[in-house]
Amino acid sequence: MTSGFVRHRRSKRIIATFSAFEADLLRSLAAQLVELLHDESAVAATEVDPLEKLLDFSGPTTEPEDPVLRRLFPNAYRCDDDAAAEFRRFTEGDLRNGKARAAGTIIDVLDEAGLPPEPTDEDLTIDVELEQETALVWMRSFTDLRLALGTRLEVEDGDEDYWYSLPDDDPRAQAHHIYEWLGFLQETLVGSLS
Repeated sequence: MTSGFVRHRRSKRIIATFSAFEADLLRSLAAQLVELLHDESAVAATEVDPLEKLLDFSGPTTEPEDPVLRRLFPNAYRCDDDAAAEFRRFTEGDLRNGKARAAGTIIDVLDEAGLPPEPTDEDLTIDVELEQETALVWMRSFTDLRLALGTRLEVEDGDEDYWYSLPDDDPRAQAHHIYEWLGFLQETLVGSLS
């Protein structure tokens, strides 16, 4: 298991070594997030004339149906539906695209580090080196991944006893282990940036 992220003494880059399984899991989670973010009509067109894009205010005006998307894109104005709809119309498309690009950065870095499309060598390790700017992108994406997984699992503050009481072979316990692992990665990444 990875020991998390650390800052390299000489290069000042943020580094981590993942097993092939861990790197593939991280890539899969990031890919699932990208798919979720692009799976509704709220996604702005990607190849649009820049002026047209600036003048395009046709984003979504209603809260997403999916609970994960509602958590990632909450209403900006809880007591004013009209203001919330207007705010969402102008911002949600770009926010979705930004979150998808951040998750895509995780995928790209893992691929560039040598993670094969379908790893079969159990002894393979993937060394990741991040510049500070890229590390900040990963950190934001870890937040999104944890929010998504925590929402699906219905994780709440103070419910650790419930999760630790589940048998190890329970799929919910396994998913919660992944949720905690993402928290560990995020914590070590934050520490390495300090």
